[in-house]
Formats: sequence, C-alpha cells, structure tokens
Amino acid sequence: MGKAQHILGVDVGGSGIKGGIVDVKTGELITERHRIDTPKPATPKAVAKTFKQLVDHFNYKGPIGVGFPAIVRRGTALSAANISKAWVGTSIVDAFGKITGQPVFALNDADAAGFAAMQFGAGKEYHDKVVLMLTLGTGIGSGLFVEGELVPNTELGHVYLKNHKVVAEKFVSNYQRKANGWPWPKFGKRLNSYLQHVDMLFSPDLILIGGGASKNFVRFAPYLELETEVRPADLGNNAGTIGAAYYAYRRSTTIS
Repeated sequence: MGKAQHILGVDVGGSGIKGGIVDVKTGELITERHRIDTPKPATPKAVAKTFKQLVDHFNYKGPIGVGFPAIVRRGTALSAANISKAWVGTSIVDAFGKITGQPVFALNDADAAGFAAMQFGAGKEYHDKVVLMLTLGTGIGSGLFVEGELVPNTELGHVYLKNHKVVAEKFVSNYQRKANGWPWPKFGKRLNSYLQHVDMLFSPDLILIGGGASKNFVRFAPYLELETEVRPADLGNNAGTIGAAYYAYRRSTTIS
C-alpha cells in the first residue's frame, strides 16, 4: 500500500490528537477530521492508546503520517512540547507502529504544516526558492524549505532576540497575545521584531504565517515592516494533518 493515494494523516497536539484521510494528489481531506482529547499525562503509552483509537475510527490500514510536537530525528522524539517529558528518547514510529500494526512516519508538527503549504498551499509557487513557515499558536513552530526540500527541526521559536532574556515564543505567540490581552497593533509590532530577526538569519524569499494567529492576518499585517514577502498560510487547522499524510506518502513511496 506504499503508493496508495489516500493516506491517514495525524496531528498530535498538547490538547488534541486530530486526523483524517487525505488525498495526497490534491491535498484534500476525503473524510471529516476526527479529534480525540490528548490524555493527561500524555505519556507514550497513553498517547499510543489514543492514537490507536483514532486509527480504528477510520478502520484504516496502510502508511500513517504523524506530525508530532517535538524535535524528531529518524522517527524518535528528542524533545517534548506540551506533552510528557517521557517522550524524550522514545521512538514515535515504534510506539505508534506496534500498537496499530501499520507503518508510521513521523516528523515535527510545524514541518508537517510546512509540507502542506509547500505542496498544496501558499508556498506552492516557491519550490525553487527559500520559504520559512512559522506557526503561531501556543508557541512558535517553524519549517524551513530550500528549493522544496525540508531542513528539519529548525525550532525557531526557541531563538533569543538581541538583548532578550526569554525565547522568542515567550515574547510573541498567539497564546501570549491572548494571555496578556494585547491589541493587534502591539502583537503586530512584537511579531515584526521577531520576523525581522529570522529574516536576517535566513533571508527567505517568502515567510508564511500559520497557526491560530493566521486567521487574523489582516489585523496585524499592517504592522509588519519587511522587504521579504509575508503571507498567511491558507490551509488552516488541516495543515498538519495534510502535511503529515503527504510526508508518509513520500517516505512510503521511496521505501517501496
């Protein structure tokens, strides 16, 4: 089934585990996206059990793509964001693969959203250029693509801006905006400082803004002062699911 066109994509988050079957030729979900609350605590055993429930919901057999909130190297979590620290050093593909009996392909959740944007969304026309995808939600996720190829696990929410004592995602994120009651001008100006910093580091041709804040792009866009083009990602909450499915398709096709 390595070359199947309809593949299950799963987006593992701190509050929910979401998934749907994706047509990887068009980037469209062919099922309703299903969501199950992430267990508390989100240990490998507990999350794997919930993951199986999601797979069983679709009565699915075949390759599964997983976007996971961690640095992911060769299918293993090297960090843990908003889930149990017990995941650090745990093989995501083994934990999920053994309980479902299906081949699993895992990558960082922001990288998954980036794949969706590059293949089916606002980054589609930039395959020969440098694109930086930033997801503004609880923190800041990042996906960097150079001529269509992913540079994995960039973790740009954890950089420090000059003279700052907190990492960037503590300085500006959609969560911080809500928690502090910032009006859009203040959020936009803070985001602009961050974007100017990463723009200086990577000189991308395009910066895409995804995550929860992207729905309000027009409200903070007037406060962004960059020569680099900045666009909202256009696949919404489905980006992680779509990108994970597409990643599994690419990997399973290569292996088969």
